[in-house]
Amino acid sequence: MSVREFVVLGTASQVPTRHRNHNGYLLRWDGEGILFDPGEGTQRQMLRAGVAAHDINRICVTHFHGDHSLGLAGVIQRINLDRVPHPVTAHYPASGQKFFDRLRYATAYRETVELREEPVARDGVLAREASYTLEARLLSHPVESFGYRLTEPDGRRMVPELLARHGVKGPDVGRLQRDGRLGEVTLDDVSEARPGQRFAFVMDTRLCDGVAELADGCDMLVIESTFLDEDVRLAVDHGHLTAGQAAGVAREAGVRHLVLTHFSQRYPDPSEFERQARAAGFEGELTVAADLIRVPVPRRAS
Repeated sequence: MSVREFVVLGTASQVPTRHRNHNGYLLRWDGEGILFDPGEGTQRQMLRAGVAAHDINRICVTHFHGDHSLGLAGVIQRINLDRVPHPVTAHYPASGQKFFDRLRYATAYRETVELREEPVARDGVLAREASYTLEARLLSHPVESFGYRLTEPDGRRMVPELLARHGVKGPDVGRLQRDGRLGEVTLDDVSEARPGQRFAFVMDTRLCDGVAELADGCDMLVIESTFLDEDVRLAVDHGHLTAGQAAGVAREAGVRHLVLTHFSQRYPDPSEFERQARAAGFEGELTVAADLIRVPVPRRAS
């Protein structure tokens, strides 16, 4: 059975708190797992969340600030310690290659797994798999930062009324789906377009074109909201978003489920992020992330 869910391992920004670990997120997408931004403590949070090293197929790092990458050393070593039976691909800003090298070889260990380094140097497609295309877009932060987006290929959904009208039933339905035609009946005659699911992961950034491009039409948008709206000046100065700005992006992009995360330690009440996001006009499903929660990717829109 295919599973598409977002597992939150940590939600703090630069400074962790008693209740918030540094960043770390795993997207389960059918049979694959994509680990985003493993900050310090990610390996322990994986244990608490029931995430194994074997679950990781890709690692996507947005940028090389410590709260988004210091956990790489432990995660990479755990992948090798557990002898993960498949290759693991790592994406990260090419400009930070020296940081990736230092983290990959921070201490002595035995390499048992093929870790494929595929650094990101520009906007564009990073990988094409059967169930998704992975893309990157440049963001606006004091160090080079990229956001990531998964897009499922569009498909077709069979319409029972149209099948009945054309007299297609039983095994013939499968033949029509496989071959695209059954006698004079085509697949288009008995089906309708089914848009593929879309997921985006946007961390440290100011508002920029890349944010809007990543968020466009997403079923789920995971996005930083480090600051509340009254501290927008701090957000701009340090290359971050406020709750209202993140929600405004989601509203304009037609996002179905918005997940806010990466919260500054200065705010003790997470409900204020939800209040400001709603005040910005976002009316879709909204989650203010907390450590160790699981958020299902919404069902397909049609």
